[in-house]
Amino acid sequence: MAARIPKYAPQFRLRIDGEPLPVALLAAVSTVTYTDGIEGADRVEITFANPGLRWLDHPILQADNKLSLSIGYAPDPLEEVFVGEITGVEPSFPNGAMPTIRVTAQDFLQRLTHGKKDRAFRISIPSIGNFPLPDPAVAALVSATNLLIPNLDPIGGALSVLMTLAAYVTTPDGGQVPIRRQESTSDFDFLSGIAKENGWEMYIDHTQQPRGYVLRFKFLIQDYAPSVTLRWGKSLMDFTPRLTTVGDLFGVTARVWIATLKTEFVIVVGWDFDRAAFNLQIYPNLIGDIDAVLGPAAGGKTLSIKPTGFPTALQEILSELLPRLNNRLTGSGTTIGEPAIKAGAVINLEGLGEQFSGLYRITTATHTLDSSGYKTNFGVRKEVWFGSIPLPKGPVPLIRLQGQTLG
Repeated sequence: MAARIPKYAPQFRLRIDGEPLPVALLAAVSTVTYTDGIEGADRVEITFANPGLRWLDHPILQADNKLSLSIGYAPDPLEEVFVGEITGVEPSFPNGAMPTIRVTAQDFLQRLTHGKKDRAFRISIPSIGNFPLPDPAVAALVSATNLLIPNLDPIGGALSVLMTLAAYVTTPDGGQVPIRRQESTSDFDFLSGIAKENGWEMYIDHTQQPRGYVLRFKFLIQDYAPSVTLRWGKSLMDFTPRLTTVGDLFGVTARVWIATLKTEFVIVVGWDFDRAAFNLQIYPNLIGDIDAVLGPAAGGKTLSIKPTGFPTALQEILSELLPRLNNRLTGSGTTIGEPAIKAGAVINLEGLGEQFSGLYRITTATHTLDSSGYKTNFGVRKEVWFGSIPLPKGPVPLIRLQGQTLG
């Protein structure tokens, strides 16, 4: 049976160590806030009224206890949106007011922040020598050592493996093939760096079983389908976009030397707004300023980087280019509570004019349930492939090399 008026009967369910809260403790809940983001651990904050300090030392409200949260609207089934563990307990003893306890829980991504490590990731192959582990294998191994289940996007993972193989082929002596090394950094910082270089978003995917334990590495370029549509004046309560041209680039350039070919190459990667595709240009033995070769179209808006070597050049270029492209148009908004608004998903906003309507990537979502009801605040970014150009209806090349499409 579906709710006849689903937006007016919000409900939540909390479980600690797999058991529902005692009725008296549940009645003491004044606010529940769930924050979901594509950077860092998701978190839940619950504020309990604490009359007579009744709950001050209760064993349920102790650090390291497992906590889960489900939200939705009655009488529909609630959706479990968070599984984690209690990481903080903050009692408050105000003068002349009700004492409270605020409990904070974070998902298991925070496990990656414990400690720092030094290690290298390689395979020793007879007659070949040390071969670098591809990034998907490194991500899977580090995830597993933290008792998390890795889930790598097949497209992003395949591209990463292909780049590793290409690097080895172009340097058969293995002298220039970089091997991933973790040097006095936490697993979280180490994996975050790998994710950035490969264009992945790293987060706990609470929609997959076993909930709370699946560490997702998601390649976002191919994900266009919106999970929810909001219209200003109706379902969208407010929206504030922010458009900035600070940091705009025509492309990112890198000079790399390939010893086996005894040739220096200049690699230029930019975004073709007219065709909604990456534009890759390669110039061998280029003498002089790359901006002079690119001409007026570049407008001097190129960023030159010094990659550690040819095998990593393309990854390092994309790690500089993608954040600049995707943070040109961002925004924040509010709507009546909507569990479908999740970080990493796509949202469609209507009624905001031609420039600010359309598809956005959700970067953060905060769900708040209190005495006022259920409300969702969210942050978004309009990625370059979500621009005013209609999205392709079928498979199209995503890369253009020297003006010619690939694929």
